[in-house]
Amino acid sequence: MIVTVTLNPSLDRTIEVDELTRGAVIRTRSARLDPGGKGVNVSRALLANRVACGTVITAGGPDGDRLQRLLEAGGLRVRAVPVAGHTRSNITIVEPGGVVTKLNEPGAALTRPELDAVAEAVLTEAETAGWVVACGSLPPGVPDGIYAELCRTFVPAGIRVAVDSSGPALPAAVEAGPDLVKPNREELAEAVGRRAERLGDVVEAAQELRKRGARAVLVSLGADGAVLVDDDGVVAGEAPVTRPKSTVGAGDALLAGFLAGGARGPRALAEGLAWGAAAVRLPASRMPGPADIRHDIVHVYEHPDLNRPLPP
Repeated sequence: MIVTVTLNPSLDRTIEVDELTRGAVIRTRSARLDPGGKGVNVSRALLANRVACGTVITAGGPDGDRLQRLLEAGGLRVRAVPVAGHTRSNITIVEPGGVVTKLNEPGAALTRPELDAVAEAVLTEAETAGWVVACGSLPPGVPDGIYAELCRTFVPAGIRVAVDSSGPALPAAVEAGPDLVKPNREELAEAVGRRAERLGDVVEAAQELRKRGARAVLVSLGADGAVLVDDDGVVAGEAPVTRPKSTVGAGDALLAGFLAGGARGPRALAEGLAWGAAAVRLPASRMPGPADIRHDIVHVYEHPDLNRPLPP
């Protein structure tokens, strides 16, 4: 089983418009409300593809209750940790062609006792887990090393840990030896202090994170695919989408597919790319199921061109 942890979950309202114009009154084409947060999305994608999973979330106020009800109504195994603050709400505005504007609330601060309660909930769920996946931004005031604490708890116990975060939380977690980290291109650049302008730069930066402690690094590159760097070497791939609808949650679907595909090597990367591309073809933050996923559009390269430039 795969257990995800989301310290800063959300209710995500996605609104589709013909064109976003500042200062104007705009009629929407559609609106949708989904559970949100990176770990929540990973679990939703796994559930949609019948992969055993559960999720640990914080839940505060009426929106926290509503989030829990939405997840449980979808059939997800949820362990909600009550917190004093309010669960945040985010707004995503989608224009034709998949252009996305996101308005994300910061979320409510968590106290040390609340963080301890989350850790205890994860420990309980992890008794039957093969992976613990810690995802997403940290609420205000939460220590940058919180994901590193999870790594130090579970890695010695033989439970594999994946981390998908940003800012100082990512390099802090890397130092604690996670089995996998999944930054995007911007998060990778922030972690190593330099931009990646070609595929080889991405590989070099990923190798640097491995030297610091991460066992494997999966880098999502948006429309340019993804790169996996692990003990077996370097694998790159892409899954072109001609008619994107929304990029929201695509990286989360990529991670879910990679884990479901065995979390190692070209086969797992191909599965992740197929899931991520499927998410891009769906509206709002819907997670893809088996009927949405196409493997025929995936191309994986075990000897990629490291000189290939990446767009700005």
